Amino acid sequence: MNHPGTRVLRLDALARVEGEASLHLRVQEGTVTESRLRIYEPPRFFEAFLTGRGHTEPPDITARICGICPVAYQMSACQAIENACGVTVDGPLADLRRLLYCGEWIESHTLHIYLLHAPDFLGRADVVELARDQRAAVERGLRIKQTGNAILEQLGGRPIHPVNVRVGGFYRTPAPEELRPLAERLRQAREDALETVRWVAAFDFPDTVFDHDLLALRDPGRYAIDSGTPAVMAAHGRGPALREFPLSDFEQHVEEGQVPHSTALTATLDGRRYLTGPLARYAINGRWLHPVAAEAARDAELGDPTTGTVCDNPFRSIVVRAVEVVQAIEEALRIIDGYEPPPSPAVEVPPRRGAGAGATEAPRGLLYHRYALDEDGTLTGARIVPPTAQNQTAIEEDVRRAVQARLDTAGHGADDEELTHLCERAIRNHDPCISCAAHFLDLTVERT
Repeated sequence: MNHPGTRVLRLDALARVEGEASLHLRVQEGTVTESRLRIYEPPRFFEAFLTGRGHTEPPDITARICGICPVAYQMSACQAIENACGVTVDGPLADLRRLLYCGEWIESHTLHIYLLHAPDFLGRADVVELARDQRAAVERGLRIKQTGNAILEQLGGRPIHPVNVRVGGFYRTPAPEELRPLAERLRQAREDALETVRWVAAFDFPDTVFDHDLLALRDPGRYAIDSGTPAVMAAHGRGPALREFPLSDFEQHVEEGQVPHSTALTATLDGRRYLTGPLARYAINGRWLHPVAAEAARDAELGDPTTGTVCDNPFRSIVVRAVEVVQAIEEALRIIDGYEPPPSPAVEVPPRRGAGAGATEAPRGLLYHRYALDEDGTLTGARIVPPTAQNQTAIEEDVRRAVQARLDTAGHGADDEELTHLCERAIRNHDPCISCAAHFLDLTVERT
């Protein structure tokens, strides 16, 4: 719809993201003055559902928040309950949890790379159109994803909303011979994953950078997945380059708030905009990548991860995700090769009055849970901070910068269709899970 001095563009739905939202841009005299990501899915009230439930129930309930990354919710929930009850799960049980998480990273990252994001870079409307002329590439992606699903099915009982996870461990643990077929599939998937890094590294990336602070778990000696301490890498000129704080202080640093245009909460880190997810993990943990993954990163021109390199182009996040798939495969192989069955599938987690927090690295970023229990284990409070809600303001800023850069170059030559496509690409860089955040694109551009 066109009016004198104003150009308004509407797109009813954004494809290739999980959930529904819209974007509103205001452009005045060639300057983008407002960027609002409006998440309008109804709140899902999981924190309210959890209150009054038993302390063994959060892993199964929170898994239903997301069908793509249920393990992330299960692992963070288990950690928080175990922390509240004063129990530590380690040894082979912790290794099996990490292996299960690797399976989720493999399948979720691969789904994003091949089915959701690659069509943007290759000028295709969707993966079906992409498969018409790059069938071998799409089949490669499906093979990798199936390998991740196989890990989830073996350890979790099924690939979606696993049913074998419990507070304290698992209901059943596998014998070594049950994991050997997974190792063979993983070795085959490694070659496909390395080819994926080479494939996506050759895409044409817009030349842009971000200046967000970065937040990820840090687990010295290994790439953070299922454990670690929150670490902040400040944007240039904003104080110490890297600092940590105890997980128990998470809510003192990360403050959530409501904005009128979104049903999802937004968050600030010590009062500033920040980003969590692959780009943050790579910057904070890159020095601990497996040698094969580190070499793939160097070959993809991400820099030398052993020196604390920061990839600050959000459009190159697809390359970092591909490197993380290689990392997850190598880590899964390491765990399987050294696996010895635990004496029991779970440790006892008797209830007690108290509160506990847990955090893990979901494919999309740091996922925080906190629960309060009474003496018989009944939950009296719950707090869940998903990564997409944390990233919302960073996504808005990335969209604003991308559109502004295009307007500075093309001016009025940038038509509505081009800007819509650019906004969609900028949002999909972060693989947002809108449904998780609401507990996407109708685009409106106002030009005056």
